[in-house]
Amino acid sequence: MADSPQSAAPSGRFGVPVSGIPEKGRVVCHGHIESVTYMPADQTVAFTAIVSDSEGARPGSRPAPGRRLRVIWLGRHRVPGIDAGTEVRLEGMITQSQGLPTMFNPRYEILSSQENE
Repeated sequence: MADSPQSAAPSGRFGVPVSGIPEKGRVVCHGHIESVTYMPADQTVAFTAIVSDSEGARPGSRPAPGRRLRVIWLGRHRVPGIDAGTEVRLEGMITQSQGLPTMFNPRYEILSSQENE
């Protein structure tokens, strides 16, 4: 079996950090939710989050320079547990959209939340 860009990067139980994701393809990664965006009622229903590397990512703080991932759940006004500061593991296909790597409707696992810190 040929190596994929994901398997070439060091990965642990939670996958690669956001800074190690490939340009496109299937990936398992982890990071902190940097911000969430709620769409106005008159636009297509979608819930969007920006995920960055886990180190130093806390609500209200600017993340260290590095790669960011846009995650979009189509048809959802909200995703329970997905808030700024939450650490997550994501699995899905990455594509490029508006200059950012983007993952649509990923499988996700909440690793921690700001309430537990």
